Amino acid sequence: MSGQAEGKPAAVPETAKQAGEIRARWAWVEPSVWSDGMVAALERGVKGDRWFSLIDKVHRGQTLEKAWDKVRSNAGSGGVDGMSVAGFEKGCQTGLLALKEQLKQGRYQPLPVKRVWIPKLGSKEKRPLGIPAVRDRIVQRALLLVMEPIFERDFAAHSYGFRPGRGCKDALRRVDGMLKAGRRWTVDADLKSYYDTMPQAQLMEKVKEKIADGKVLGLIESHLKQGVLETGKGWEPTETGTPQGAIISPLLANIYLDGLDKLMENRGYAMTRYADDFVVQCQSREEAQAALADIRQWVEASGLKLHPQKTRIVDAETEGFEFLGYRFIGGKRYPRDQSIGKLKDAIRRKTRRCGGQSLPAIVASINPVLRGWFEYFKHSHKTVFRPLDGWVRMRLRSILRQRARKKGRGRGSDHQRYPKQYFADHGLYSLVTARWPVCRPP
Repeated sequence: MSGQAEGKPAAVPETAKQAGEIRARWAWVEPSVWSDGMVAALERGVKGDRWFSLIDKVHRGQTLEKAWDKVRSNAGSGGVDGMSVAGFEKGCQTGLLALKEQLKQGRYQPLPVKRVWIPKLGSKEKRPLGIPAVRDRIVQRALLLVMEPIFERDFAAHSYGFRPGRGCKDALRRVDGMLKAGRRWTVDADLKSYYDTMPQAQLMEKVKEKIADGKVLGLIESHLKQGVLETGKGWEPTETGTPQGAIISPLLANIYLDGLDKLMENRGYAMTRYADDFVVQCQSREEAQAALADIRQWVEASGLKLHPQKTRIVDAETEGFEFLGYRFIGGKRYPRDQSIGKLKDAIRRKTRRCGGQSLPAIVASINPVLRGWFEYFKHSHKTVFRPLDGWVRMRLRSILRQRARKKGRGRGSDHQRYPKQYFADHGLYSLVTARWPVCRPP
């Protein structure tokens, strides 16, 4: 019989507890890339705070397979080579093996990013959209799996954009909390064309502060320099900024702005940042002016520009400011005009009078749009929802009116013929009804 007392559970070594706690804190990292030993090193910090010998983690078969799984789940169009996600899937094992060998032998070169133009929200203008080749999206995802934990370890707590376990709602809660704490003077800042103007040399210096593997650094730089290809214009070099549509661009953007995060943190400012969108909430106009002066100095030294018309100091009580789709003013929040416009545009596309679908089919198509919009904007002031419900019913009444061979949009007697209950009976999602459980006290 062993020396352990009968019925007494075996003691768990303290080191085992610590290892379990560490792995739990880093549960989001990919275990096939980050072993327990690497995670432990990540937790305690490595010598000189720089990581060597990472390229083998990037081109490892398991890493590329995990990267491919993520790219496949996100789908998307093909790049300049015309290879779609579905096309790559047909020969994915051969394709992944080719990428592995190219990365191991240093022969891999990314293709130019395909540039297309899409409508810009709330404007007649169009904005460029970059579509990397599927093979390059896989390599970038593999890079992200390896690099992200290294930088995530030291990112500021007030940074929320494109970070694991964080999102828009967390940033909005922080902003709301700061307003409730009396921080009404707000620096509403806007970086002009941030992703397109970020100085690449300075960005690489920041990456080198934590990564010392020359092959990984070369791989990152090759993506920065891959250029864009647009039909009718040919290839254009990318000498500044991060690749359009690139999987690694959000991480690189956070790396570059981490210096601003640390500056604001060290000087005691209440900053909230989501990617390149940020506000600084202050207790006085003087504090806000000092914060903006510090921001200007850092931005200029970092080769960036603040948008002259969109950067300002406002009183949140009387003037208000916009952040992540919301407008904050007078202690309340509302969807900004563009957010309401985007919802209406989506509903318009599904409620054309000549669509030919049955009412139940139309309701079934617009309900997910309404539900998703409400899920994000449900904490808006109560006055927001009733007019939108009425507007949606007007669109549906207009369809029914046209089918009754009447002209114009739903009005007058249509309200009696098709009252609110009529649409509720057809299962139409109501923003007002959905709000009741949210606003009701526990």
